[in-house]
Amino acid sequence: MSAQKTPQTMKPATAAKKLDVYLAATPAEFQDGVVSREELAELRTNPPQWLQDLRANGPHPKNVVAAKLGVSIAGLARGGVAEALTTEQIDALLADQPDWLVAERASLVEVRKEDKRIREQQIAKREASNRKQRNAKPILRPQD
Repeated sequence: MSAQKTPQTMKPATAAKKLDVYLAATPAEFQDGVVSREELAELRTNPPQWLQDLRANGPHPKNVVAAKLGVSIAGLARGGVAEALTTEQIDALLADQPDWLVAERASLVEVRKEDKRIREQQIAKREASNRKQRNAKPILRPQD
């Protein structure tokens, strides 16, 4: 006897996150149901019109808004953006460039530079340590 496998499913919030859409803007049948891995794959490869519209016009979740504005999610919060934004609202912010947005974009650039510097420093230390180990003379121990 072989037991039938049940398909793996996920909550709508998880599926919305994987699709980079704002859950509250999705259709009720999406929000109320569960999504299987197969359904998620189908949504990705052949998105229905509602998904295409959400991706194009929003409202977008915070991670998408932050990426489009070139700031971190924390930077959005510091800038007072607490809700999902539409593409139109994001474009208006990019056109207007309020002070908080300019500051947060500059801050993110500096953080990324520092992260890169630290990564390069760690790589250099690791390489130096590896060279040192390769060049070390073996310790000879007396045989019993």
